[in-house]
Amino acid sequence: MENIKKMIPYLFVILLAFYIIPFLIVDTGSGIAVLLIIVPMICFINAIIYGIKHSFHALYTILVCLLFIPTIYIFYNTSAWVYVIGYGVLSLLGNIFGILIYKVFKSFKL
Repeated sequence: MENIKKMIPYLFVILLAFYIIPFLIVDTGSGIAVLLIIVPMICFINAIIYGIKHSFHALYTILVCLLFIPTIYIFYNTSAWVYVIGYGVLSLLGNIFGILIYKVFKSFKL
């Protein structure tokens, strides 16, 4: 339960990215930009910050995936299911990358 409390601010950022940013979509080009550039960048950077501050938790990645699923039916169509895996992988990699950054800085005592 303690881990989930630590995740809440980071999941809130993801929630905003998944549920507010799609309102910027006005045509196919902006839809592609949102799905392939903006939201993945937010997922990755947010996961890096989470990894630096709170270490690795697979639950974080699972929750990111679960938060995206309803948006498929709200904003997109069933072809967007692939993004569940993509955003999950980005959050996993970002989390791992964040841990590595933390360990490097800790070893140099910066």
